[in-house]
Amino acid sequence: MPKREISAFFHSYAHDFNAIYGTKDTLANNLVNRLFRKSMRLRYIRSIEGCCPIEGRTVIDVGCGPGQYGIVLAGMGAGGVLGMDFAENMIGLAGRNAQAAGVADRCRFVLADFLDYRFDGSYDYAIVMGFMDYIEDPGRCIEKVLSITKRKAFFSFPASSGLLAMQRRIRYRKRCDLFMYGRKDIDLLFSSVPCRRFEIEKISRDYFVTAFME
Repeated sequence: MPKREISAFFHSYAHDFNAIYGTKDTLANNLVNRLFRKSMRLRYIRSIEGCCPIEGRTVIDVGCGPGQYGIVLAGMGAGGVLGMDFAENMIGLAGRNAQAAGVADRCRFVLADFLDYRFDGSYDYAIVMGFMDYIEDPGRCIEKVLSITKRKAFFSFPASSGLLAMQRRIRYRKRCDLFMYGRKDIDLLFSSVPCRRFEIEKISRDYFVTAFME
């Protein structure tokens, strides 16, 4: 599926996606979160914890959506955050969320395709959550992320097996292409990339990967 169609889907989905991070504490929302969003919560916690110490350091969030990762890290003392997404509404929401959180001076959100973007610097940490699900050439993406990362990069990959994987395939059939992975697929992808070492952890419906650059 062309990138413009994936972009269009997330452009239209932006406000609903943003609401996930601010859902009210109700029985219905708690049930949905427990059944379908456990992985989102776990990968969020592990990414934020993995970026510590954060004081004065820089972060790039690839496929930043409404900017929640970068905004929290900016609030914790990050020296600078670059968020990148190819959905215009997501970038608009991220900017407004940063403004509301009082960290807009340390966050920059860019409407761009990561794989086509030309960088002139590097970042201490890279966060790539919920992004590899839609990338046709994962090897190229991983190599580019690591080429601009100085300390650690964090990735999530949707698992190809299980009931949640089946449910997701059905839901996304008419939305956009969805790429899913087994443990061996991820081992193979990271076996030849330029990082010192990598760790893979299975969390709910995802694999969470940490690549150590130093």
